[in-house]
Amino acid sequence: MKFGSQLVLTAVSLVLGLASVEVKPASAALVNYAFTVNSPTKTGSGLFRFDDSTLVNGEAIVQSLSFQFAGESTIYTEQDDPAYPGFPIVFLNNFSTGKISFALDYQFDDQANPGSFIRYEIAGEDFTIYSVNDPNAELISGTVSYTKVPEPAMLGGLFLVGTATFMKKKKLIVR
Repeated sequence: MKFGSQLVLTAVSLVLGLASVEVKPASAALVNYAFTVNSPTKTGSGLFRFDDSTLVNGEAIVQSLSFQFAGESTIYTEQDDPAYPGFPIVFLNNFSTGKISFALDYQFDDQANPGSFIRYEIAGEDFTIYSVNDPNAELISGTVSYTKVPEPAMLGGLFLVGTATFMKKKKLIVR
């Protein structure tokens, strides 16, 4: 009886794990990144996605992007870049840490206060706040960090490995 219930639990876990896997064509892979902005006056976080099959010379146009400053309700998207649809883009960046990874080139205007003429710019690992009208306005700078988000197939595999490990531990405890 114990073997039967373990078999059912394993089968259910497998079905749930595979249900979360998104099927994609082999020639194209959607790549997801999370990013965080830190500056003395603003912090925020966001996500972006691009299709790595569209890379040309290490650059691709972002397919979707969402970003929000901490404590604010406005959500910025790829369509908020003044040069949309040609921007924002992702590009291979050599970070100051020596790590090579994808990064953003993205600009967007302050939608919470449109009359301020404040523009935000993310360029690789640099974040800048400046005025589009006043070249003498004080610039505020900060940093941007990126983390690649695992694909759903990888998450499903990790789920299955975790379930199998749990089953082995449970088996050892029963003995």
